[in-house]
Amino acid sequence: MNDINEESGQEHVEDSLRQVVEIIARQKLVESLVHKQDMPRHELVEALVHKQNIAELRKKLDELHPADVAYILEALPIEDRLMVWDLVKAERDGEILIEVSDAVRESLIAAMDNRELLAAAGSLDTDEIADLAPDLPKDVVQELMKSLDEQKRAQVESSLSYDEDSVGALMDYDFVTIRADVTIETTLRYLRMLGDLPTHTDKLFVVDNGKRLIGVLPIKRLLVHDPEAHIAAIMIDDPVAFHPSDSASDAAQAFERYDLVTAPILDPHDRLVGRLTVDVVLDYIRAEAQEDMLSMAGLREEEDLFSTVWRAAKNRWLWLAINLCTALIASRVVGAFEGSIEKLTALAALMPIVAGMGGNSGSQTLTLVVRGLALNLISKDNANRLMLKELSIALLNGLVWGGIMGVVTFGLYGNAALAMVMSAAMLLNLLVSSMAGYWAPRLIVRMGHDPAFGAHVLLTFITDSMGFFIFLGLATVVLL
Repeated sequence: MNDINEESGQEHVEDSLRQVVEIIARQKLVESLVHKQDMPRHELVEALVHKQNIAELRKKLDELHPADVAYILEALPIEDRLMVWDLVKAERDGEILIEVSDAVRESLIAAMDNRELLAAAGSLDTDEIADLAPDLPKDVVQELMKSLDEQKRAQVESSLSYDEDSVGALMDYDFVTIRADVTIETTLRYLRMLGDLPTHTDKLFVVDNGKRLIGVLPIKRLLVHDPEAHIAAIMIDDPVAFHPSDSASDAAQAFERYDLVTAPILDPHDRLVGRLTVDVVLDYIRAEAQEDMLSMAGLREEEDLFSTVWRAAKNRWLWLAINLCTALIASRVVGAFEGSIEKLTALAALMPIVAGMGGNSGSQTLTLVVRGLALNLISKDNANRLMLKELSIALLNGLVWGGIMGVVTFGLYGNAALAMVMSAAMLLNLLVSSMAGYWAPRLIVRMGHDPAFGAHVLLTFITDSMGFFIFLGLATVVLL
């Protein structure tokens, strides 16, 4: 039995990573010791030790699934990564390049010559070639397109013509079609003639003579109905289908909602041009989730864990610069009330609490709104209702926690007016932060960006600046 059947996939790949790291460390240690020894035939012994460790490492890599090899490559420093990459069988290069992250893929491609890249890409399906092509050198892409047959070349060009966030960019061209006027027995004979079905084939696509889709036939129906029954009698004539220009995000939601494994893709004339499969959809969802996470952290693009310091630093400059500007503005708000803080030093100790509570409350609203926008749950019909709900929550939380903080402030400083200012400032800042958390992602969407793009930086700026302004402003008016 394969180890992956005996333990969870994550445990399996993590164990494989540990073994690879141990082999590499052992190789470096032994080779270092041998190199230092003064012995006869020193070079021969060193070569034998190196060959033994390399053979063990190559054997381990050959046993692993391409996705597991990709995981290991992503977890290794660049020097070790390239050494392991050299040991991978050439016929597996393409499969592994598809599995690794974009940042790591770039480092692997840079270490390959044009001949190796052509061989790796040439072993892939058309949809995979289209996925890999943007990362390849232009001259390699040109040679690759020339090497493809006419049909495959047209399919790759078609996939590359669509936006990367559209269904067309994820389209698979390998599918099985049948006619509605044949029997189940005829269909089964046809499938036996094919010998092998495309991966993730859970249904056959029923088309007419003009290749227009008229229905789908789940494979399981072939097994439970009378062999003499016609396909038209047992097919589903209203399947979930997509067009190449449809949003990939909307398609992913449909796959989750309807528990789809595959779905047909139709042109404007309802002709079948491809299919969408669950494995590609899952890859897309994972990539989108990673992109959202990076955007919320202020990273411009996916970053290789072991990229150079210079490159990693540049990737982080944009939002660090923006954050610096917003922090300077917030500091000037505080600076405008220096006199008030000098007269009542308690203000300096209390104002971070107001800003911090506002930031936390705003983040909760922001997370819900970003999720709602991503899933298309927020519309014109329910937007105002959602806004009023968040305002109501902020009002309730402001009254409760503002009141508690007012009591705490009075207990600490014995100043009833300061306690009232603290309570009022927290209430007002929670209301402001809820509106910031609601409107920040919506404004970002209207600007044509992902709702998570920089939303937290904008929220922090608003809650800090307004928190300081409200608290210090009230204190100046009431107390001084």
